[in-house]
Amino acid sequence: MSPSTDHPGAAERHLGGRHLDDRWQRAVPVSFWLDDPAAPPATPALDRAVRTDLAVVGGGFSGLWTALLAKRADPGLDVVLLEAERVAWAATGRNGGFCEATLTHGEPNGRSRFPDEYDRLERLGLDNLDAIEAFVVERGLDCGWERTGALTVATSPWQVDELRGDGPLPEDWLDAAALRAEVDSPTYLAGRWDRHGCAIVNPARLAWGLRDACSEAGVRIFEHTPVAGLERSGRAVELAAGGGRVLADRVALGTNAFPSLVWRVRPRVVPVYDHVLVTAPLDSEQLGRIGWRHRQGIADAGNQFHYYRLTPDDRILWGGYDAVYHFGRKVRPAYDQRAATFRTLARHFYQTFPQLDDVGFTHRWGGAIDTCSRFCAFFGTALGGRVAYAAGFTGVGVGATRFGAQVVLDLLAGARTERTRLRMVRTKPLPFPPEPLAWVVIEATRRSIAAADANGGRRNAWLRLLDRTGLGFDS
Repeated sequence: MSPSTDHPGAAERHLGGRHLDDRWQRAVPVSFWLDDPAAPPATPALDRAVRTDLAVVGGGFSGLWTALLAKRADPGLDVVLLEAERVAWAATGRNGGFCEATLTHGEPNGRSRFPDEYDRLERLGLDNLDAIEAFVVERGLDCGWERTGALTVATSPWQVDELRGDGPLPEDWLDAAALRAEVDSPTYLAGRWDRHGCAIVNPARLAWGLRDACSEAGVRIFEHTPVAGLERSGRAVELAAGGGRVLADRVALGTNAFPSLVWRVRPRVVPVYDHVLVTAPLDSEQLGRIGWRHRQGIADAGNQFHYYRLTPDDRILWGGYDAVYHFGRKVRPAYDQRAATFRTLARHFYQTFPQLDDVGFTHRWGGAIDTCSRFCAFFGTALGGRVAYAAGFTGVGVGATRFGAQVVLDLLAGARTERTRLRMVRTKPLPFPPEPLAWVVIEATRRSIAAADANGGRRNAWLRLLDRTGLGFDS
């Protein structure tokens, strides 16, 4: 049975429903990455007025890369970074740790939206991934970086056909036997192995390494400093920040899933909740049952897809499938824990790896990611070019945020570069409608995608309408 079928099956029959719940309920409700004694102490909050050349709002990957690249380009530039909570506490420290080359969420989505520049975007994305790897090596970061590539696996016959495509077999094609020789699951029918376009990483430790590099370069970092608003102040921008204020010549926004300080950006972004389970460490005998010698990142080929990978201590991180939108675009800590999703994830885990029925979970968590109607980042400026932003990364932000930071800095400088000439940078996605219509549209799309997975990939009238209007997503 495909793990994409969302109904009781072998896992319940074998483990029993109560036993299945015990597996995930015993897990601590915190991100495995953030549950780390190596986490650095917080920097002081801002409690005074400061003046700076560049203020960066957000202490995730977007903000950290922006601050660091700005200082490396101009060491004399004064840069202040403002974070409402702790560096890496939000999507940066809660994701699966897939650092991908793609800037467009994969070929079908990217090529359909940017056909004339897709090959260039692919080159820029690979260059960007190489640059992140070079940073890890340069700093000697202990962040579990492994450039092992990624497997996309088909668990239903229609997915095999979609992955294979027309014409000769792709060079990276794996039939069922070859795929199960790599990673053994009875659900696998075929797959593709992108050997170069993905690394796996401990995202929190990568972010903390960026934080250290920023501090060493002279960036002033203020944690526990939420920014309540910004407004023009003469030739500068004033930010109300925690217990103080910041007067900046330029401002870069990296708030992503949280409501943008630029109001016209808000209709274009919705926060969608993603959830994750992590197992106890597998011993050598347990790991031998499934193979996985090359430690690739893995995602299945459904529209509702799981992503999973090995951690440095040989746990399996298992996430995805459900993408949960809450009415009103709300982002709340209470949404981080969702029993129905954890139960579904646990059931699908044991369907995928029944030979690991003696393995339990130690961590469970969730959090919001930012998505937009074209399923890849968009960019823009405000207040006469004094403010720039990147948003809507839709799950590929571990890698693409560095590229986004470069775009933001180009826009703030008013520079005409290869990046700013891209149609991807010059255009924006369609906005989502206001509530309650937004909830109706998103819920109809979610249900239709689930139906397509269950019905051989056939897209219903609603999904075909979205495709025709440029709002559909093809994984």
